[in-house]
Amino acid sequence: MDTILFPSSYFGINKVDEDLQAEYDAVINTGLFNVIIFGYEKWFNQGKLVLSDIPKEKTAAVYRGWMMKPDKYAEFYKMLLDNNIELITTPEEYEAMHVFPNVYEKVKEDTAKMQIYPLHSEIPVDILKNNFLRFMVKDYVKSVKGTDFPKYFESSVTQEEFNKWMEVFYKYRGNLLTGGICIKEFLNLKRYGDKTNEFRVFYINHEIATESRNSGQMNMTKNPPIELLEKYRHLPSKYYTVDYAELDDDSWTIIEAGDGSVSGLSDNQNYEAYFRALYTCLN
Repeated sequence: MDTILFPSSYFGINKVDEDLQAEYDAVINTGLFNVIIFGYEKWFNQGKLVLSDIPKEKTAAVYRGWMMKPDKYAEFYKMLLDNNIELITTPEEYEAMHVFPNVYEKVKEDTAKMQIYPLHSEIPVDILKNNFLRFMVKDYVKSVKGTDFPKYFESSVTQEEFNKWMEVFYKYRGNLLTGGICIKEFLNLKRYGDKTNEFRVFYINHEIATESRNSGQMNMTKNPPIELLEKYRHLPSKYYTVDYAELDDDSWTIIEAGDGSVSGLSDNQNYEAYFRALYTCLN
């Protein structure tokens, strides 16, 4: 039987992380997987791996949990191997999908234009203005959505203003800062009332496992074209996500890609159906 690996509650290994309780319950309800929990505080704060169970024989496992930097994930993978647990996602696959510039060349036909810069370097605003009408900022993994940091910058921004905002960006990302800086073209997404039309697709063993609305939009909005979803079935991992969005001209774009282990399920997604799909694709 396949195994799902979850992080524990911060307060002890006997209970799953509270934010992943619904996923844990769904896994149990399917009856399709064993579950192993590892100590959250020990791993993320001390680098020590404590497991609720150690298999007697080598066991394939799917990690469902929080993001790690690629070097941390590689260490995690190796320490689990030493305990007879082999994650289905290798460190190479994790880094290929978790770090967006690594996959950008494979999806650039259908995503926003992008430039990358080293961390803490001065990014030349005049060059950005020549390449983008509007642009947004993220590191190699995430933006700082939900803060006072601007969603995008326009051609009116000065070098001094942009430099000050980048100081804010670095403070928000803190020790989660990963890789370098991505400057991406800001695209106009189609809106239905106050919602955009975004979908998250999980690809498992190069099959389209699940496709779910991912921006709180109504169920009547259009789905991304199946030809587009099929086009990205063979990215370099066995377990990954691609996020698609409808543009205001009715075309579709890729807005993000990520490792499946650390990609969240959509709010309206049927969790039990997700884990049944995971099981089917893996077997």
